[in-house]
Amino acid sequence: MSTPVAIGTPRRLVEVTVDGEEVRVPEDATILDACEAVGTEVPTLCYGDTLTPRNACRVCVVEVEGARTLVPACSRKVEESMSVATDSERVRHSRKMVLELLGSSVDLSTTPKIPEWNERYEARPERFGPRAEPAPMGERDARRAGEHEVGDGTAAETVEQPTKIDNDLYVRDYGKCIMCYKCVDACGEQWQNTFAIGIAGRGFDARVSTEHDFALPDSACVYCGNCIEVCPTGALSFKTEYDMRNEGTWDEDRQSETTTICTYCGVGCNVTLHVQDNEIVKVTSPHDNPVTHGNLCIKGRFGFQHVQQRRRD
Repeated sequence: MSTPVAIGTPRRLVEVTVDGEEVRVPEDATILDACEAVGTEVPTLCYGDTLTPRNACRVCVVEVEGARTLVPACSRKVEESMSVATDSERVRHSRKMVLELLGSSVDLSTTPKIPEWNERYEARPERFGPRAEPAPMGERDARRAGEHEVGDGTAAETVEQPTKIDNDLYVRDYGKCIMCYKCVDACGEQWQNTFAIGIAGRGFDARVSTEHDFALPDSACVYCGNCIEVCPTGALSFKTEYDMRNEGTWDEDRQSETTTICTYCGVGCNVTLHVQDNEIVKVTSPHDNPVTHGNLCIKGRFGFQHVQQRRRD
C-alpha cells in the first residue's frame, strides 16, 4: 500500500503589476517576490532569505500606487491589483540617499554590489565628508570615543568599535556594521537560540555586542558561525578570509565551490567548501537545503583545518 503524501493548502494567486508588467504570485508573497518573478532586481542589504525581515536598511523601498510613503519590498505583502514602481524618480532618490549615508558612515568595501549600486543611483558618499576612523589603541576601551589627530593633523570624529580579534575562528569588524540585526536574529530565537549577542546602547551609541561586551571566548557564543552566514557587509568574517584580505591574497575569482555532506555526524548537513589554491578558505551552507537552511555548527563551519594538514608527526 502506498504512503499518502501530504499536500499543503493551495494558495490563492493575486495579480500584481511591477513596472507595467503583470505577474501572478501567491497572496502571502512579498513585493520582493513579485519583483523576482518578473526578473526585476531590487537591491537589498538587511533582507535575508532565511530570516524574518527587519526593514532596517530601507534600500529596497519601492513606490506603490496610492501609498503615501515608499514601502520596503522585502516585507510588504502583495495585494490584488497592486501597482508597483521600482525605478521611479522618488525611489531612485531614496536609494541614493540611503547608499550615501551608509557609505559615509561605515566601510562598505567588502559589501557585494555596492560599487554597482552606487553607479546605478549616482550615489556619492564622499560628499558627506570623510568616514570616521576607529579610535587609537589607547582609546579603544573608552565608553565614548572622542576626537583624535588624523594623518594631516586635523581632528576627526572617532567611532567606538575597532576590529575585534579575540579568537582563531572569526573576526568582528564593526566598522563595516550597518546595524541590520541579521546576526542578532540568527543567534537568537530565529535559528540558534544562543542569544550570545544583542544590541547594546541607544541612538548613535547602539551597537552589536556580547553581554557586558565580553570577549567571545568568555561569552555564550558557541561558534556556529551562523552570524557570519547572514552578515551582508563582511563585518563578520572567517579569520582565514580576514587574514588573506589583509595580505592581498583573497581572490574570489580564483575560488571554486563544492557542496558535499558534512561527515562529523549523521544529521546530513550540506556544506559548501570554498577553495582557493587548493586550500579551503571558508565553509558555507546552501540556504535552500531542507536540513540546514544555511546554518551549521562549529564543526561543520570551522572544522576543516585538519584537511590542510599535510604532515604527520
